Amino acid sequence: MTLTDGEIVLRPIKMRDQRVWREVNRRNRDWLRPWEATVPPPAPGGPVGQRPTYRQMVRHLRAEAHAGRMLPFAIEYEGRLVGQLTVAGITWGSMCSGHIGYWVDQGVAGRGVMPTAVALAVDHCFRSVGLHRIEVCIRPENAPSRRVVEKLGFRSEGVRPRYLHIDGAWRDHLIFALTAEEVPEGMLRRWRRTRPVTPQGPGESGQWSGETGK
Repeated sequence: MTLTDGEIVLRPIKMRDQRVWREVNRRNRDWLRPWEATVPPPAPGGPVGQRPTYRQMVRHLRAEAHAGRMLPFAIEYEGRLVGQLTVAGITWGSMCSGHIGYWVDQGVAGRGVMPTAVALAVDHCFRSVGLHRIEVCIRPENAPSRRVVEKLGFRSEGVRPRYLHIDGAWRDHLIFALTAEEVPEGMLRRWRRTRPVTPQGPGESGQWSGETGK
């Protein structure tokens, strides 16, 4: 499915995005590295983990989406790919929840791209997919990314110590969450009504850079 708000588009990530995706990711290496998920050292005698290739990443995302556990999107702005957003860890049954991870090109930071993309994804999850709760997990040091969820009205729910392996070590994460009852008007509508003109951060939440989980 494709979700849009003006020049901002969320659409399925594709194999043919590889060249552009790699170029954007390469150009933003220093911008993204502090917030990217990494592979922890193996246990003694255990297999050595490796980061996936782009094609492996897309195949994984597609398989998880087909299984109903993930919603992977490419983010477009003014007709070009500028980042990635994934709703991952989708759980059904009595929980009906998921968590959002993202990254964005530094060149479009501050233009409302990421808050709008998150708002589009949240509305889709609550209104079309049927989820009840969405989380975003952010390192305490990532103040710009924290402002994204704060501007959108996510609640702070505390800290998960050493929650994800990010930038080479196990890092604490702040947990922000929202339930469907808290945005009866829709998040995009609320964001349009309250939208400030302030910078935004590179993103976070466990997504490989190639992407991943957050």
